[in-house]
Amino acid sequence: MPTPTAIESAIARWLTSSSPHRAVAHEAWQGGRPAMLRTGGAYDAVKMPLTLVHAAAESSAPDVVAGVLAEVLNGPVICHPRHWYYALVPPGTCETWRSAEAVVRGRGGWLGIPNPDHTEPTPVTPYWAVPVEQVGKLCTAEAVAELLRVSRARLEGATS
Repeated sequence: MPTPTAIESAIARWLTSSSPHRAVAHEAWQGGRPAMLRTGGAYDAVKMPLTLVHAAAESSAPDVVAGVLAEVLNGPVICHPRHWYYALVPPGTCETWRSAEAVVRGRGGWLGIPNPDHTEPTPVTPYWAVPVEQVGKLCTAEAVAELLRVSRARLEGATS
């Protein structure tokens, strides 16, 4: 297994910073599993329904969805296949979130976080649809809310 670069190590430390047991997270990642990590420390996470994200991208193809999310949200997004996408947003977002389209996991919440290098789509295992590029770079809550608003409008327009 190759040695992680300084940037990869810094990203892993940042992602696990809310955990008192970082070794458990790294063990999960080495075993190919997501690490269960607390939200509300370095980041909150907006839990977005798959149907809304696919409506925003006007596609369910993983590469197309990833491209749209990278462009529109400009921050890290996790895909839990067949169910949810999670946009990592600044801590405290859960206190000000006003969109009925999704909920935010903040302080006290938990999220299955894939290994930072797990970026290839899989049918069941969480992966980074938009990988973490640098420590502290997050999606804005406003961009996520706008993506969800556009998604809902597209879905409602399709049923009219």
